[in-house]
Amino acid sequence: MGEGCGGHRPVPSHFTVPQNFQKVSNMTVAIDRATGRRRGDRAPRPGLGQRFRHSYQKYWYAYAMIAPVVVVLGVLVLYPLVYGLYLTLTDANSLNTARTIGVNHIDATYKFIGLDNYKDILWGPTAYDRFWSHFIWTIVWTALCVALHYTIGLGLALLLNQKLRGRTLYRLILILPWAVPTFVTVFGWRFMLADGGIINLALDALHLPTPDWLEDTFWQRFAAIMVNTWCGVPFMMVSLLGGLQSIDASLYEASEMDGATAWQRFRYVTLPGLRSVSSTVVLLGIIWTFNQFAVIFLLFGNTGPDAQILVTWAYYLGFGQQPRDFAQSAAYGILLLAILIVFTSFYRRWLNRNDQQLAI
Repeated sequence: MGEGCGGHRPVPSHFTVPQNFQKVSNMTVAIDRATGRRRGDRAPRPGLGQRFRHSYQKYWYAYAMIAPVVVVLGVLVLYPLVYGLYLTLTDANSLNTARTIGVNHIDATYKFIGLDNYKDILWGPTAYDRFWSHFIWTIVWTALCVALHYTIGLGLALLLNQKLRGRTLYRLILILPWAVPTFVTVFGWRFMLADGGIINLALDALHLPTPDWLEDTFWQRFAAIMVNTWCGVPFMMVSLLGGLQSIDASLYEASEMDGATAWQRFRYVTLPGLRSVSSTVVLLGIIWTFNQFAVIFLLFGNTGPDAQILVTWAYYLGFGQQPRDFAQSAAYGILLLAILIVFTSFYRRWLNRNDQQLAI
């Protein structure tokens, strides 16, 4: 058999291992026996301090750039959060906290009571009136507002994604409610919803009932959802419009060639194409609406207790009554944070599971 035809060359019988290679191999075996490690074992992982020093030496400029942000977040977010968590374990209120009256300084006299605040909020004799009724209304408020935000925003985004004359002007007009400061928008709606406001005047001119928008519980809630929808739709519209413009136009062309109807194109092309954008804006909308303080507070103030969501009710306990109950107000804040953390974790897991199913 020829050697040049790709066959394996036979190993000569007189082939011997070089002497230097044998020495190195013997030394390696001796070192392995001395250290107790076998060849191919990984080196021990460095400790946390050593890894941090190595990371700092390599990326010191990155640490220098984020240091101011970390300090600001620590002062504005971390410290109030830790201090608020501490207050929830006490009976602190405006009568037993440290304060100065004139030239006299009064020391704090509140004491540590453990988890009693949480027990009283969740299972106390007034738990339904003080927590669960507001919690149920907050869930309803969040679900209805986000559903309206997404539905109306998607409809407007689909409309503005078409080739219309004056489309830029329409976009500018529709984004104005989002550009105007929230307090200006809410005060404007409050004037229109007053007894002598333009809305009731128009309803009276049409011989229709004129609701007590700012006094009756049902109409207070209806008005709050209406105002928040007005404020939140532009954000959804702009976000979903950006998602629509990122969908490949060839998908619509191919579906039309296959004879798909407008509904089928919307269901099988538009909605899947908006999946990543929709999941993000819906999560943000839920978090923002769940904690929407400005609309409820500016529309009703401390009146309308049955229209208060959890965040405004927590503010009322801490600053809208006498004595001001700082401990209970802080406990509401911690419960709000816990609810949002749990919801967000389940929401992300649900999205990941659906993504995996779609990939299969």
